[in-house]
Formats: sequence, structure tokens, C-alpha cells
Amino acid sequence: MTLDPSRHRIALFVTCLVDAMRPRVGFAALRALADAGCDVVVPEAQTCCGQPALNSGDRATATDFARRNVAMLEDYDAIVVPSGSCAGTIRCHYPELLADDPEWSARAEAVAAKTWEILAYLDARGWRPEGVTLPATATYHDSCSGLRELGIKAQPRRLLGAVDGLDLVPLAGEETCCGFGGTFCVKYPAISNAIADEKAAAVEATGAGLLLAGDLGCLMNMAGKLHRRGADVRAFHTIEVLADMADGPAIGEAQ
Repeated sequence: MTLDPSRHRIALFVTCLVDAMRPRVGFAALRALADAGCDVVVPEAQTCCGQPALNSGDRATATDFARRNVAMLEDYDAIVVPSGSCAGTIRCHYPELLADDPEWSARAEAVAAKTWEILAYLDARGWRPEGVTLPATATYHDSCSGLRELGIKAQPRRLLGAVDGLDLVPLAGEETCCGFGGTFCVKYPAISNAIADEKAAAVEATGAGLLLAGDLGCLMNMAGKLHRRGADVRAFHTIEVLADMADGPAIGEAQ
């Protein structure tokens, strides 16, 4: 996936969870993108990407979301999303959903080709945080969709390497699902809970005080499990750290 660095007009696709549960991630994304020289617009008409419907087998509703969002996003130079799962839905699944529709197929392909998860986008631009200091030890969880659909692995680690004072330690099973999986945790709560317990134990074993990732769903799931286990670990979206906004309440803490 290539990036034309001369084109800067960006649509920030905020995502449902960020809007409803952690708006701070959206503001951090705006700050980092502006610092990277982008002209950022938050389209007022945006809504869900359609992933929950798609994961539940409701392709008709997911297709309706795809058409709506393609029409909303197609005039921007790039679409940037602070979530690997939502970015993966637009990039990987919109072309599949609209493949048999002559009116929409090419439009979906064009939008997919310029959709980026935010950490991958900032890394591709060559942006690095400047003047950001966070004296802490952190560990990193690779979210499933970002890793497997979009190939996001080294990018967040390169970006975090520019944060002064931050020591990033490896996490055993860093590529293993946290148990959230969108609707998976609702359909299979016992399995989801067992997976989350294993993930939380691995996080605790690192001795890190911070848990970072690029998907709010994963972070909320892991933060909740860590809290219930009494672990002294605080969870943040990676973009909050990179935008120098990790000085407030962590995910799951009182605002």
C-alpha cells in the first residue's frame, strides 16, 4: 500500500467505540494528524462501518453501511481510522460486499485503496512524535484485524520508539486474540473470558505499568479484565501516547 505524501486532505473516521466510549482517542488522532501536516476533516454524517452486522451474517445491512460510507468518504485524499478492525472492514470487506454492484464496485475499491489505520498512516508519512516524554514501561498487544488484515506490526513500535523515556517490553502471545472479537465475546462469553484471563496474566507477567494497542475494543476488554484481577496496569490507545495525551485517566478509569 503506497502513500502520496503530497496529498493531505484527510477524513478521520472516528469509529463508534471512540465516539461513545473514549472520545479522547479521537482528539489525540486529530492532534497527531495535524502535527503531521494534514488537513483533517471529521465528516458529520459518519456512522458505523458495518462490521457488527457483517460479523453477525447480516450482509444486507453491512452493504447498506458500505454504500453510505463510500459515498461519504470518496472525495478525500485519504481515510484514516484509529482502529484496525474498522479500517480493515472498509479496506478489505467493502470491495467484497459491493463486488457485484456495477454502480458501486469501483467506488468501493477506490475508497479501500486510500483507507489507512492511523498508526500505519503516520509511520508511512515518516512522522515521529517530537518532544513527547513518558517515563514508563509499556507492553504492546497486536490486535487481530490490524495485524492479519492490514499487516500492522512494526509501525506502532517504530512510532513508540521515538517517545522519550518509554521502555517497550515484549508480551508473550502478543499476536494472540484478547478474547473480545466484536460479537464473539457476546456469542461465546465463556471462551472469551478464558482467553482474556490468559491475556491478562501475560500482561501482568511483563511487569509493565502500561498496556498499549491500536484498537479500543481490545483495550476495553483487556482493561476490564485487568481491573477485575486487581492488576496495577493502565491501558491507553497508542495514539494517546504519541499525541502526548497519556496524562489523563486510562481506559476504564473515572474521567
